[in-house]
Amino acid sequence: MSPVPTRLAVAAPNRSCADAAVAVADLGGGAVDCAVAAMLVAMATEPGVVSLDAGAFVTVWPDGGEAVTVDGHVAMPGLGRAVGAPAVAREVTTGYGGGVTMTVGHGSVATPGALAALDLAQSRFGRLPWREVVAPAESVAREGFALGSSSGYYLPYVREGVFGWDPQTAAVLHGPQGRWLETGDRMVLRDLADTLALVAADGARTMYVGALAEAVAADMAERGGRLTREDLAAYRPVLRPALGFRSGSWTLRTNPAPAIGGPVLAAMLTMLGDPPSPAGATEDVARLVAVVRRVLTWRRDRLDVASDREQAARALLADAGVGGERSPSTVHVSVVDQGGTACAVTASSGYGSGVTVPGTGLWLNNCLGEHELNRGDPPPPGARLASNMAPTVGRGADGGVLAIGSPGADRITTALAQVLAAFTTGRAGLQEAIDRPRLHVHLDKGSARVEAEEDMPLPELDLPVRRHAPHSMFFGGVSAALRDGGRLLSAAGDPRRAGAVAVSRAPRTG
Repeated sequence: MSPVPTRLAVAAPNRSCADAAVAVADLGGGAVDCAVAAMLVAMATEPGVVSLDAGAFVTVWPDGGEAVTVDGHVAMPGLGRAVGAPAVAREVTTGYGGGVTMTVGHGSVATPGALAALDLAQSRFGRLPWREVVAPAESVAREGFALGSSSGYYLPYVREGVFGWDPQTAAVLHGPQGRWLETGDRMVLRDLADTLALVAADGARTMYVGALAEAVAADMAERGGRLTREDLAAYRPVLRPALGFRSGSWTLRTNPAPAIGGPVLAAMLTMLGDPPSPAGATEDVARLVAVVRRVLTWRRDRLDVASDREQAARALLADAGVGGERSPSTVHVSVVDQGGTACAVTASSGYGSGVTVPGTGLWLNNCLGEHELNRGDPPPPGARLASNMAPTVGRGADGGVLAIGSPGADRITTALAQVLAAFTTGRAGLQEAIDRPRLHVHLDKGSARVEAEEDMPLPELDLPVRRHAPHSMFFGGVSAALRDGGRLLSAAGDPRRAGAVAVSRAPRTG
């Protein structure tokens, strides 16, 4: 029997990802199949930004069911490793984002969870065999792709210090004439294609107990990493009830604790509430700055350093007035299908460790080396690290269905809060809400400043201000897919990043 094509809307990091989602929809895949396929393609085609060795969260709200989040975030490594054994790592300071210091090398690699999370989400909510969902990523890695603008923008800041020291990593980033690859240059990743073929045949378990796990663990042991065979074998994705809250006329579900991003987003939107009317633009902005500053200060001083992040998150939500209802460098994919299932996937490999596992094409994360997310004491081996990722889904009072999320490190929650505050209260359509100028409140060792795009109108503030170009990549890259109350499908991408959108329409019959 021929597959019945699925109608869906998708917003993804690049055209290859969007095309993969549409191709999987044509095979009869639903929202989750398509989102997983698009994310796997992103892990191949966004070098330096994300990889198979990432952490990820998948938030799914199936039609007629309860919303859940699959927690596949990275974990603290070190199981079976001698206490105090040295790890090989070094600090690098780059000009990215106005100046970022990070730790790279084998000692910065955390236990990956993205592949396990994608596998669990697809097996629980998908319609297609795993191999068919992985196939587009293998194909694009083997046949090649043009280096996109997001990677092309990021890599020049970090290719010498982060990605130039490992010979295998550096070789991939150089063209035939020996120069560094630039945006638009063609990349072919045959070793990674072979790895994806292995993942398609053996399943995600090969990353944890199979041939790929053996290759990763051996390289870690030989070159001074913390990650062990025991870490990989013990890793499990966790299915959690999604965190529920309201904004405007929408009921939203997002990533719960122990992640940080979802509770922070819920707190911001709840404190913002419905915007006052009538209200001038500067009044709204002053209120936004005050709320963001309050929530991020709470996060820095209490949530980031808490020994029990779930308890600390509950305290933040209570302080913000969230009802507490519970219902069963980074890229994001949003998919909504015609049937009303929404899937939002956010994944991060940190800034990248620079490590390539020999013979695999697998670039490893540096999630132990993201200083802005690792403020407290290191957790014990096996515990999840802190994450600001917040893939979010929602249902509107008119029957609308939404999937939304963003990359952007510690700017993820402020980007999503501003977009959702405008969209869910009816102040702006989805694309308009994403296009609007943005701000962020940066906190550092007791000081604070407002980061704002040049076209964001600001009132008089008691904080210093640093301006950025309009639609600066610094402020994230929100992508969203929507089925509105009239069951029309659409998707919206962020001009701050070179995302791609697509709407798959079932062919006419008769």
